[in-house]
Amino acid sequence: MKIGKVPENVLKRSVLKQIKTKRPEVILGAGIGEDCAAVALEPDEVMVLSTDPITGTTADAGRWAVIVSANDIASSGAEVVGMLICAMLPPGITEQEIRALMEQVESTCEELKIQVVGGHTEITDGVTRPILTVTGIGKVRKDKLLATKGAKPGQDIVITKWIGLEGTSILAKEREEMLMERFPRHMIDEAKAYEEMLSVIPEAATAMKSNVSAMHDITEGGVFGALWEMAESAGVGLTVDLKELPIKQATVEICNFFDINPYELMSSGSMLIVTDQGHDLVRELEKAGIHGTVVGKITDSNDRIVINNGETRFLEPPKTDELYKALAI
Repeated sequence: MKIGKVPENVLKRSVLKQIKTKRPEVILGAGIGEDCAAVALEPDEVMVLSTDPITGTTADAGRWAVIVSANDIASSGAEVVGMLICAMLPPGITEQEIRALMEQVESTCEELKIQVVGGHTEITDGVTRPILTVTGIGKVRKDKLLATKGAKPGQDIVITKWIGLEGTSILAKEREEMLMERFPRHMIDEAKAYEEMLSVIPEAATAMKSNVSAMHDITEGGVFGALWEMAESAGVGLTVDLKELPIKQATVEICNFFDINPYELMSSGSMLIVTDQGHDLVRELEKAGIHGTVVGKITDSNDRIVINNGETRFLEPPKTDELYKALAI
């Protein structure tokens, strides 16, 4: 395709026509010539916004883009209402590929009950593969809004599902042939299927019914990065038992294969939650069919400590995610 805006006929039939999910709060949505979206709020509600680019994977980029942004919104305690999608596409892309990308976006939005309210679609030689930037829009009552800095000393730290789900799934897809030389087909298929667990909206909804102080979805930088960010934001310390961090065996095997640290691997699908009653929250999560684990405590020091078999290590600020190291092989 020619560099510049996607032709209007392509935009209509392969982008806008794919947007089917609607929300009653959206009073102005995506359309030709529309530069803005409008979302109605109640007097006691606030709008929550978050933006994320998808750059680390090409497989299922449309699905990843929606989930990552929706997870950020859910971490604030908000309900996700809409998405703005900015797509920067290489000249070699076909209309069929554009439509397939939008079908991924829309099917994920339908699954999560989110409306695509607008965005921008452009062909540019500035990229060699599709780059999606998604801005999520959510709503929450003012008295229910959560911030990462809400963690307080003495509270329990809970982790949902298993760490490394996102990075494991990406590697299983992007490096499938390489992994098949070492591992059985069923393990690779299991790892690829982790993408079905990447939304944290269900655990956020369950947690909001309990007395939680902060939530933080575990993304780039892995669980070590997320723990550091939460403690740094709140100005607190923490102590975590490495053995308690939940991890799937397929993640362990794949990380060993690529010689990367699973605790510093992209982990969308897993949420950090801080609460006074961690074990009570775990029980409520289990009732909702969500695995949860109490992994440690928030402390009143500045030390961010991980204990492993009696040995202590101190967390550091997040580094480059281990996924990029593996994809470079």
